Amino acid sequence: MKTEIMKEENIQIEKDTVGERLDKYLSLIYPEMSRSYIQGLIKSENILINGKSVKSGYKLNLNDSLHIEIPVPEELTILPEDIKLDIVYEDSDILVINKPQGMVVHPANGHYTGTLVNALMYHCKDLSGINGVMRPGIVHRIDKDTSGLLVICKNDKAHNALSEQFSVHSITRVYTAICYGGFGDNPEGTVDMPIGRYKNDRKKMAVTPDGRRAVTHYKQIKRLKDNMSLIECRLETGRTHQIRVHMSYIKHPILGDPVYGPKKCPYNLNGQLLHAGVLGFQHPSSGKYIEFKSELPEHFNKILKLLEIDEN
Repeated sequence: MKTEIMKEENIQIEKDTVGERLDKYLSLIYPEMSRSYIQGLIKSENILINGKSVKSGYKLNLNDSLHIEIPVPEELTILPEDIKLDIVYEDSDILVINKPQGMVVHPANGHYTGTLVNALMYHCKDLSGINGVMRPGIVHRIDKDTSGLLVICKNDKAHNALSEQFSVHSITRVYTAICYGGFGDNPEGTVDMPIGRYKNDRKKMAVTPDGRRAVTHYKQIKRLKDNMSLIECRLETGRTHQIRVHMSYIKHPILGDPVYGPKKCPYNLNGQLLHAGVLGFQHPSSGKYIEFKSELPEHFNKILKLLEIDEN
């Protein structure tokens, strides 16, 4: 009996990915999947190159044609896991979590353990069920390698109230980042450009005319060594990879970004230096505006100290 297919895609390899390992390339396209899960798909011939099965270490060639079939996931029970959480605030309606870099927010194909949801299910008896079994309590998310603040909903009333605030863009979300380049006489500005899936490369989002409206307000905080800048970005909208895409679009990609930045990073980083440091919203029960702040994490501060300019 043929396995039921959830998703089927065909991808043509472009020049900028020639020479990459197949499994590594696919892990960038599908960041919600673990590398081991992708390797399993290759081994089971759910992923073919030019109609033929290959090994995970296959090096991509120009114009290779990838055929990808992602099977419907088995119905699994997401298990609670005793994973330490950095809880900034908690009451009967919400939790505010300071997520570390490297933690996936919710389970997905090939990544059912070690996520924020697994940790939340251990900590909380009840979470909002609006987003289903895989995403209980999750009203918004940040990328795996972005650190910082997230609000989690414990009940559907809170979830609906916060979803409405996200939809009308009344949530305060301020990020700190280190990016390439200086800003000269224009230390602050706004990028108001639509974002959608990049048609020639499925691992990327891009500024595209048929995308959804996306608005990022940025400000240079200080110049750094090696032609870098410390910046602050305030989100007006919240599209996938929004800050990373917009800053790359204006030629200031985020340091360490493996998708939208330079291929070679001058430092040994595990992802983009982007931190969700301020989160503010109206409390779903009281209606009172509350705001939370998170200090820069150790991995961010380590690079920042290396790049600080000695002004003495």
